[in-house]
Amino acid sequence: MRVSVLAGDGIGPEVIEPALAELPQGTEVVRIDAGAERFLATGELITDADLDAIKGSDALLFGAIGDPRVPDGVLERGVLLRLRKELDLYINLRPFPELGLTFVRENSEGPYAGVGERTADLATETSINTRKGIERCIRFAFDFAAKRGERLHLVHKTNVMTYAGGLWREVFDEVAAEFEDVETGYEHVDAAAYHLVTDRDRFQVIVTDNLFGDILSDLAAGIAGGLGKAASANLHPDASTRPSRCLGLFEPVHGSAPDIAGTGTADPTAAIRATQMMLEELEKESAKA
Repeated sequence: MRVSVLAGDGIGPEVIEPALAELPQGTEVVRIDAGAERFLATGELITDADLDAIKGSDALLFGAIGDPRVPDGVLERGVLLRLRKELDLYINLRPFPELGLTFVRENSEGPYAGVGERTADLATETSINTRKGIERCIRFAFDFAAKRGERLHLVHKTNVMTYAGGLWREVFDEVAAEFEDVETGYEHVDAAAYHLVTDRDRFQVIVTDNLFGDILSDLAAGIAGGLGKAASANLHPDASTRPSRCLGLFEPVHGSAPDIAGTGTADPTAAIRATQMMLEELEKESAKA
């Protein structure tokens, strides 16, 4: 097994090192030196050589990205979002076993697609939603829920975001017809946020878009005990369409937390869970072969 490791910024290196102890003996570890320090020194984010190394690995273990010395969005878009795009990691899987809840978040489109513009007095952020992008995410969610015998809820905002929400609901209903044994439901995102706090047992698997999934999964992390324990997998689960050897990027959900970097108080639980998720997904992949 070959695993690329990008520890990143802040507490990233501190939580990744203990997580590496989870790797089986004999695993080849490829270190990727990308993050704030290199950017500040050289202006480089992710290089072609970095991408080639990651694409030649079975998976990527990712620590954290972000530094107060670098303007917001530079590292996030130039490193993490670029990796998701280059590797076509269209599924973000965020399990919360403490809550009996899993988020399946579309990971390549929506408001995070990077389409928009800014003038002195006007800013626009365009949400991109394609039938192909939505359908492959929803199919994964249905298959995931069916294998576990769990309910699947679509969460969106169809009463206001009528174009994007309408397409999501249309595709969801079409795919649902092929999975008659999966119990389904729909909730607007604001109602879902309320019910996650007041009636969390209502949900088992939630499928949603990039922005809503980002926000709701952090809310769930707060309920489950904090971001320091939450892990996620960014996947291209279909080997027949995967653009490289790399199955996905596995990461703790928390940020780089520069305020506690170097204090010895960073919790490595989420990074350890991310590593365990990586090994589980690679084992599943091996079983399919």
